[in-house]
Amino acid sequence: MKKLLAMAVCAAMFTSARSQIYVQGGVNLANITKTNSGGTEKNNLLTTFNAGILGRFNLSTTFDVETGLLFDGRGSKATTYFTNSTNDNYVKATINPLYLEVPLNLIVRFPLEKNTNIFFNAGPYAAMGIAGKSKTEGKTAGVAFNSSQNISWTSTDPNSQNGSYDKLKRYDFGLNVGGGLDLGKILLKVNYGMGFTKINSTQTNNSSNDKNKYRTVSLSLGIPISRS
Repeated sequence: MKKLLAMAVCAAMFTSARSQIYVQGGVNLANITKTNSGGTEKNNLLTTFNAGILGRFNLSTTFDVETGLLFDGRGSKATTYFTNSTNDNYVKATINPLYLEVPLNLIVRFPLEKNTNIFFNAGPYAAMGIAGKSKTEGKTAGVAFNSSQNISWTSTDPNSQNGSYDKLKRYDFGLNVGGGLDLGKILLKVNYGMGFTKINSTQTNNSSNDKNKYRTVSLSLGIPISRS
């Protein structure tokens, strides 16, 4: 926790000194890996959000470094049917955790005209879970049920004995890759966040290192508030 807060403070200090500072907001399409190869299920996508402040050094026309602090939604939806019926004997779970994320991206620009460029980004991120909800609803033998719990954060590695939908590992580390279009007055961005940390497990077979990791697509709009 102390390391992540220190990174956030450093990011804020660097951001304040940069030539370009911008606020960002957008939509996250979040999921969690389910298969041994790290794949996800399309129908499990959870729509959430991202918001924060980022800055760039403006090191050169072509290369730059970007960091800042983001308020980032993660998670997934999961539906299990125990019979052929879709109206009975099922459980639907929604995991919606919220993180503070500090990204560190290398930016490569390809200028188009004055104050306009196409850019690509890649780099690591560190994130700390701060809040969130886990919701479960379903029906068994015609009897409906639902529940909602605050997410419980843990620093230990998850396993099938103590894992649950509302118990997640607090710290996540991973890789961001993406790109976008800088039009001067706005930035249009797309990003893919690939988590390296196993954040929970409700499975009996927990031996694979590729299960239960975040996979998040972000579509964002940036508005510069300072540019030299």
